[in-house]
Amino acid sequence: MNMVTLTIDGVKVTVPADYTILEAAREAHINIPTLCYLKDVNEIGACRLCLVDIKGARALQAACVSPVGEGMEVTTNNEKLRKARKINLELLLSNHNRECTSCVRSGNCELQALCKEYGVENYPFDGNKSEAQIDEISPSIVRDNTKCISCRRCVAACNKVQKIGAIGVAKRGFNTTIGCIYGMSLADSPCINCGQCILACPVGALKEKDSTADVYAALADPEKIVVVQPAPAVRATLGEEFGMEIGTAVTGKLVASLRRLGFDKVFDTDFAADLTIMEEGTELLGRLNNGGVLPMITSCSPGWIKYCESFYPEFIPNLSSCKSPHEMLGAVIKSYYAEKAGIDPKNIYVVSVMPCTAKKFEAGRDELSNNGMQDVDAVLTVRELATMIKNAGIDFKRLPDEDFDSVLGESTGAGVIFGATGGVMEAALRTVYEVVTGNTLENVEFACVRGTDGIKEAEIDLNGKKVRVAVAHGTGNAKELLDMVKNGEKEYEFIEIMGCPGGCVTGGGTPIVDATTLSYIDLKTERAKALYSEDAGKAKRKSHENEEVKTLYKEFLGEPNSHKAHELLHTHYIARPKYIKK
Repeated sequence: MNMVTLTIDGVKVTVPADYTILEAAREAHINIPTLCYLKDVNEIGACRLCLVDIKGARALQAACVSPVGEGMEVTTNNEKLRKARKINLELLLSNHNRECTSCVRSGNCELQALCKEYGVENYPFDGNKSEAQIDEISPSIVRDNTKCISCRRCVAACNKVQKIGAIGVAKRGFNTTIGCIYGMSLADSPCINCGQCILACPVGALKEKDSTADVYAALADPEKIVVVQPAPAVRATLGEEFGMEIGTAVTGKLVASLRRLGFDKVFDTDFAADLTIMEEGTELLGRLNNGGVLPMITSCSPGWIKYCESFYPEFIPNLSSCKSPHEMLGAVIKSYYAEKAGIDPKNIYVVSVMPCTAKKFEAGRDELSNNGMQDVDAVLTVRELATMIKNAGIDFKRLPDEDFDSVLGESTGAGVIFGATGGVMEAALRTVYEVVTGNTLENVEFACVRGTDGIKEAEIDLNGKKVRVAVAHGTGNAKELLDMVKNGEKEYEFIEIMGCPGGCVTGGGTPIVDATTLSYIDLKTERAKALYSEDAGKAKRKSHENEEVKTLYKEFLGEPNSHKAHELLHTHYIARPKYIKK
């Protein structure tokens, strides 16, 4: 590897020759401010906040796109640079909705933080503002262009990472806008509701559709029995909203906080993850043994499902018919639990706490209902739940650890790892291996499907039968994998696909981490560690060992893939157009 040595603010640093000045500065522990920059996603030098002074250069240069050179002398902090950055911030604010106190990103806004850092107190460039555009039609995402700073990070996340192309750039200069083609709503575009654009946005131009008012109303209704269920990834991410280190598992405090918010029952989506494995594993074995459609592809990620329906409808027959875990649990709560507790299902209100904005879209699908009732009534993101906890004055970090309610609260380690890419595959393999071979799996950790590679492959020996599996996370990687299958380049029996890069731990509803921090850590890996650690600490690590799941089958469902199980726990999917014309 070719290396070069340069000097940045008097510090000599030796870095690979293909580095930019921004990357080299961070190697020297020097932070240059950025707004449009998002590592490996958006490196376009548009915001001009990362300007640096290079000795011998005729003008200031954008560090994020300027390559390093041997012997280069760079200054990142002088009066000229500070003045230039402040002016650029003032120019951005001249066309920005500055109602910061009512903004969902107040206190966690990269623009706000930089304005404070550079002492921006006045607005010398006030004048005409771009026409306001607020799109609230989508069930998952709100787009508010009055706050947009045209950094293009959301566009890069949607186009380069997810390869969806739902949003782009229109017009030029002062009239530049970020939005959908022909000015249509996100709801009518190819948007899969994944929310990766929200995570990429440095300001409040994108946010989830707020469901807290609906949940508060249900909690206040004396006729309602309000049941809540948090997804596996929630326990690995919620603590960040309260200043805890990335990758801290907060399972017990999560349960305690939900009880203090007034929920009548706190069940665990991890229980339903174990249930999903029983249904999905049985379905896979049925397809393998009876000539069913292969490869079978997992169906627990609603962003992926919508992507498949719109972009790859030819793979709909390959999808597992299983509902996603929280939808399964919603159906079980309004049938099995309602019957055991003597409650009219119509009086039960099910709230799912998810790391995912696409779950809001999923909850409203007609295919996910029973007896005229939706399986899940409301979906909160991790961020929305954190807001409710803060509003209630709950001291989250000091809460005692509490356990989930019984009947639908037990889980195994297999259920926990659903939140990480490869987790569904690993959980399924733990159970399928023992069912097929009749042998006890001593080492339950399938390292071959772990990690953050975009596409992972493995071959599993099931008593002499070779099963080829693959894992993809993020729809950009899914596209690559599906194209290889379509073209006959690859053959598999079982595929796991998650709509978000990294899986649920970096879903569109998780805590937002600023771009500078993302340059130093692998968020996907750090959050997944919390789930794998909890899995390792569980006494039971295989879904078929879950005693409450066994009881559910014994008392109510009969057996996996039974007629009753299909009525409650399985569904179907439909081809959808990419664009909805109105």
